Amino acid sequence: MKLASPLLSAIPGLRHAFFTRDGGVSDGIYTSLNGGLGSNDDPANVAENRRRMAEQMGVTPEHFLSIWQTHSPDAVVATGPWQGASRPRADAIVTRTEGLAIGVTAADCGPILFVDPNARVIGAAHAGWKGALSGILESTVEAMEKLGAERSGILAAIGPLIRQHSYEVGDEFVERFVQTDRENALFFIPSAREGHAMFDLAGFIRMRLENAGVLMIDDIGVDTYSDERCYSYRRSVHRNEPDYGRQVHAIALERE
Repeated sequence: MKLASPLLSAIPGLRHAFFTRDGGVSDGIYTSLNGGLGSNDDPANVAENRRRMAEQMGVTPEHFLSIWQTHSPDAVVATGPWQGASRPRADAIVTRTEGLAIGVTAADCGPILFVDPNARVIGAAHAGWKGALSGILESTVEAMEKLGAERSGILAAIGPLIRQHSYEVGDEFVERFVQTDRENALFFIPSAREGHAMFDLAGFIRMRLENAGVLMIDDIGVDTYSDERCYSYRRSVHRNEPDYGRQVHAIALERE
């Protein structure tokens, strides 16, 4: 039902989970633990799936928070359940509130969970190529600092995402990265198809984290595209499926 980071698992008073698609009630293309509020799955099934995940995280469903993700560089602070019916539009959440599980959804993009164990500050970020390139990782670290974290003390774990051997992109994609920084060429290798390359999103995320001063990084190494335990947007497209489920990846400070 869930995967874990050995780095984060060693920290007392912390819960985290990279949930897989196993252990839920959804069926068909959403089988079975679909947490995607933006999917076309039956909302009652998604609600039950999220209730199960909240239980695993040791919180009530209303304390199991996610955001309306927009592939932005924006991070928000959570101090309790969201007020009103709508979720904030952002791509990362940070908090120092105990008993609050903060999470992001993904289906090929990179989920990153953060913690400063000394300051007791946590974060969760959704980093697709657009968010990673525009600064979501740096924004998350800065938001954690404002809550008292020190970037040299932050640990980060990279969860399931589409890996380089599954992530073919066109030359215009490569050009966008190289125009930003010529060093970004290091994250592409030639594809078997002319005019295409294979992109190392995990490596790019790690580099951005390291450049931001986060040096204790774990990567669980799972490829969402080839691992059937995971939902994958790209795999759903290649199979001509009408929609796709989303994994949820969450972190919480236990109440002391």
